[in-house]
Amino acid sequence: MIPTESRFFSRIRSSSSFATWWRPRTLLWTAAGVVVLGFLIALEVAARHYGLPGPLTTQVQEVVLPPKSGFLLYASMGLMMVVLTRRQRFIAAGCALGIDAVFVLVRWAFEIKVTDGHPFGNGALWVILGCAVIAVTRRTGQERMLLLKGVGLALLLVAGRKTGDTWLLITSKTRPTVLDQYVATADHALGEPSWLVGRLVTATGPFGFHLLDLVYGQLAVAAVVVALYQLRNVAAERRFPAHHLVRTFLVIGLIGPAIYMIFPVVGPIFAYGNGIEHWPAVHPWPGQPPTGQWALANVWPDTPPSLDTPHPMPFDAFTPRNCMPSLHTAWATTIFIHSRKAPRPMRFAGTFWLLATLCATLGFGYHYGADLIAGVVFTLTIESALRAHGRGWDRSGIQLVAYGATVFAALLVSYRYLPVEMAMHPWVFGPLLILALTSVIYGYVRTTKAWEPAVAAVRQPEPQPEPA
Repeated sequence: MIPTESRFFSRIRSSSSFATWWRPRTLLWTAAGVVVLGFLIALEVAARHYGLPGPLTTQVQEVVLPPKSGFLLYASMGLMMVVLTRRQRFIAAGCALGIDAVFVLVRWAFEIKVTDGHPFGNGALWVILGCAVIAVTRRTGQERMLLLKGVGLALLLVAGRKTGDTWLLITSKTRPTVLDQYVATADHALGEPSWLVGRLVTATGPFGFHLLDLVYGQLAVAAVVVALYQLRNVAAERRFPAHHLVRTFLVIGLIGPAIYMIFPVVGPIFAYGNGIEHWPAVHPWPGQPPTGQWALANVWPDTPPSLDTPHPMPFDAFTPRNCMPSLHTAWATTIFIHSRKAPRPMRFAGTFWLLATLCATLGFGYHYGADLIAGVVFTLTIESALRAHGRGWDRSGIQLVAYGATVFAALLVSYRYLPVEMAMHPWVFGPLLILALTSVIYGYVRTTKAWEPAVAAVRQPEPQPEPA
């Protein structure tokens, strides 16, 4: 006879809910969620140490206060709605707009002016959180996991933005010296592209600046558009594809700031210019003062810096050290890659977004040319690793990832220890840098094309002889 206690636990183990939660894939997702939550808590503690709110605090504040990421919140809600039916999407969008309308009326009634943030976006966040509650309380099995995945992707996209802001704060507080002189010297091998494009953007006037500023600032929204196309069949198939753009975006945002800590660089507009005084529409770090007094020389973008022996230079405690590699270039490259199988208008848009982002990063003085090369190599290496992991690691995947990581490490080492030699022999090192970048691009295209499933040729029926 089975004891009462054993019978009780056997019933729990045999229940569908228990079996669902204890599947290996479910445990993996749960472990990943715990790791992400722990990472966010650690960043929250670090930000509090420097007297500023961390990513969790700022996200909770946006439930009621005017959100700084209004467009991103609605884009994230759109990403979550790929798991909903058409009727559910209509209800979710209506609820978000209705809640935002209530917030606008309340602020108007109490004469609350929105000076820091957007007047909309709270409704989208409320709907995302409401779907999380519905998934836990009203859904079971596969339906619950699918809705939780949609909510998780939406919240991760927003949390990634908040986490990035906190990372930038940490880089400015923990890295008192920067390596801009090394990168600027190495950039002589490429012809100082930031100075060249900076003069071109200045010549275009307000139109060129505001167009590039729009592209540069709404990169996450463009990524959501491509992601929505990739995930358009999730509601019908009841599962996510093996690989999509959001995964690459999140991994880039997770690993990239760690490189900032190893190779801190502020960018030519700060190290060789007037900082935030140069572009009136630039959105600086909150509370950041003018950085002209910290600049090595006020020569950007009119006069390229002179060729001197580089050395680490002290800088302020406000400007983020977020140049090496260029993550804006990395994310724009990801959008370009994942838009290749989309309809022609989206392919054109992906190409335009990549080219405009490259022009903005250089023309605004945020990055050196060497940053962009490192950013593309960084992206292709991560993209290769995620694709290889999704299809199962084999020799070609391991070789591609190892080669990309080797080239990326070689770039950082050469920028740090060979900048003078690179500047003294531009006709040697300039082509070598382009060749290294081209080799990674060629290896990625060739290998991933071989990974594509072969399409069997349709055999044409043989013509039958006509009857006599």
